[in-house]
Amino acid sequence: MPRFNVYKRPDATRPLLALADYVKNSGLEQSLIELVLMRASQLNGCAYCLDMHSKDARAASETEQRLYVLQAWREAPFYSQRERAALAWCEAVTRLDPIHGVPDGVHEQARAEFSEAELIDLNMAVILINSWNRIAIPSRADAGSYQPAKH
Repeated sequence: MPRFNVYKRPDATRPLLALADYVKNSGLEQSLIELVLMRASQLNGCAYCLDMHSKDARAASETEQRLYVLQAWREAPFYSQRERAALAWCEAVTRLDPIHGVPDGVHEQARAEFSEAELIDLNMAVILINSWNRIAIPSRADAGSYQPAKH
């Protein structure tokens, strides 16, 4: 049972909704954004966001295979170098090392695939989903009821 409904405080979510709009219109590929949103939600154990973004990814023509194997993206052959760099960045930012932050190798991998502006936008996508995860998990948002918009 949900503990609270954050949408009863629209001013509380307005900045995140604006950031979501920014990320969506940033120019990053929608498929890449959805993979990043899914991966951070896997790491954080957010059932609500995993349900939402798996549905959004499928509605945007993502394959079942790539969604099912996302946890093992390093071992799977069907992610591009750009997606691999984004997923590595996502993991490093989500699990920030308390001493070293994001490792130089992860940054170098990301910069090989993303311009500085794109890396900023990717970082904002990771910040966005980690924020939503930190709302959905403590509120115990009900997973399963989300329906994606038409793409």
